[in-house]
Amino acid sequence: MMTEGSLELSEAGLTTPELVILEMEATGKEDAAAQLAARMHEQGRISDLNGFLEQVNSREHQMATGLPGGVGIPHARSKYVSQTSIAVGVTRFGHNIDFGAIDGKADLILLIATPAESFSVHLEVLSTLARSLFKENFRESLRRANDEEVIAELINSSLVFFNH
Repeated sequence: MMTEGSLELSEAGLTTPELVILEMEATGKEDAAAQLAARMHEQGRISDLNGFLEQVNSREHQMATGLPGGVGIPHARSKYVSQTSIAVGVTRFGHNIDFGAIDGKADLILLIATPAESFSVHLEVLSTLARSLFKENFRESLRRANDEEVIAELINSSLVFFNH
């Protein structure tokens, strides 16, 4: 039997090399989210870029999405999202972005997009990804990879329950 998550992800993983931005330079968290969401839009995972970004920014104003260890996880469930997706940005040295984490700015940004009706998938992706990102060796692997395919594989393998 297929679960809610595995059904929608059977053709492609949560992220792909095309959804990874290395050496990201952004003016702030809205710009970082916009750059990552544009990649999702180009890949056909978001139907309305501006509509989706309004929801991401609205969510960001409700509560900071910074995690300890230099990570930002802006996210939204939206009717504009066709499949659960994660876009990843690794900032250029010196271009870290404030996502409101207590320990400082983020150099790893993971934009999480899920379809509006996929409430349980959204929570599962957020909690599983957060557990992985709390591990220093996982964060360091993402930072050191410097390769879109390796980063996509690390993210997808941290969420293997979706591919069953």
